[in-house]
Amino acid sequence: MDLGIAGRRAAVAAASAGLGLGAAQALAAEGVRVALCGRDRSRIDAAAAGIGGAAVPLVADVGTVEGARDFVTAAREALGGIDILVCNAGGPPPGTFASTEMEAYEAAISLNLLSTVAMCREAVPEMQERGWGRVVSITSLGVRQPFPQLMASVTARVGLTGFLKVLAREVAKDGVTVNSLQPGFHDTDRVRQLAGDNIESFAQAVPAGFIGSADDFGSVAAFLCSEQARFLTGCGIHVDGGAYTALL
Repeated sequence: MDLGIAGRRAAVAAASAGLGLGAAQALAAEGVRVALCGRDRSRIDAAAAGIGGAAVPLVADVGTVEGARDFVTAAREALGGIDILVCNAGGPPPGTFASTEMEAYEAAISLNLLSTVAMCREAVPEMQERGWGRVVSITSLGVRQPFPQLMASVTARVGLTGFLKVLAREVAKDGVTVNSLQPGFHDTDRVRQLAGDNIESFAQAVPAGFIGSADDFGSVAAFLCSEQARFLTGCGIHVDGGAYTALL
């Protein structure tokens, strides 16, 4: 299916590996020009090389407001504008209520909430002016079904989910959609770090019987950016192989 986005321009944050890279690859495969960022020059260059000529590698740390804003600015300069924004960042260290210090909450809010707010503030107004735009934010299944040991992550990303919902309502009339993707277990460095040597036990917890790949996730992200998804906004979509158990 042609998603109708060939020639569009996308900024994809934290895309040197994992789900961000999966989204960047899927968009590039649809003919989208992609600017992607990471903190390490060699890793982001390698990621862009793997995507091919449509990809522009940028070094940026989107874990801070300033870094997030600078990434969007650099992506705009490289591409001549931004039609699609994929917001993403790493995950905070694991911890419980008892083990998570106040400083860890502050860092998580900067990493997983304020950085996305900053990216949206920098990118969305030009989408509104143009009358077309797509914002996809990668959050976590934990905002629906909190994971044990991820107190700071869940706290920050639930706040982000509220921001995205309000933003979606404000900009819908301008042809801009805003959605979040809530990944469950995918075969990424983050999940392997959390699982240790027990990655197969994570797969056993997924009704589909396996953990997802970055390609699986990227395909869903690309669809949300499509012309066909123009009436889909303000949604949080779990991409989890059936792991979410509630009705709503």
